[in-house]
Amino acid sequence: MVAKEKIGIVVSDKMQQTLIVAVNERITHKKYGKVITRTKRYPVHDSGSISSIGDKVKIQSCRPISKKKNWILLTILNKHFQTSIYCLIRPWQADHTCE
Repeated sequence: MVAKEKIGIVVSDKMQQTLIVAVNERITHKKYGKVITRTKRYPVHDSGSISSIGDKVKIQSCRPISKKKNWILLTILNKHFQTSIYCLIRPWQADHTCE
């Protein structure tokens, strides 16, 4: 059996070695033909804790790792860089990590 792969965005990284990835899927309604966007959230195993909120990632199905986790993180496609609000509004009041 071929492993399934999906692309989504990390929406939560608060758990240890686990991410929540939201995957958008566009489908066409069978009767009316309208295009509908559905979002599904997948718990994903991230052993190195290398991803953070906002990253665009590729995930792959695997054997069950826990009760709800049966997806693993393959690659990070786009890294999301978060900047402090003070870096944009008042750079002289922000901490030294603004760059």
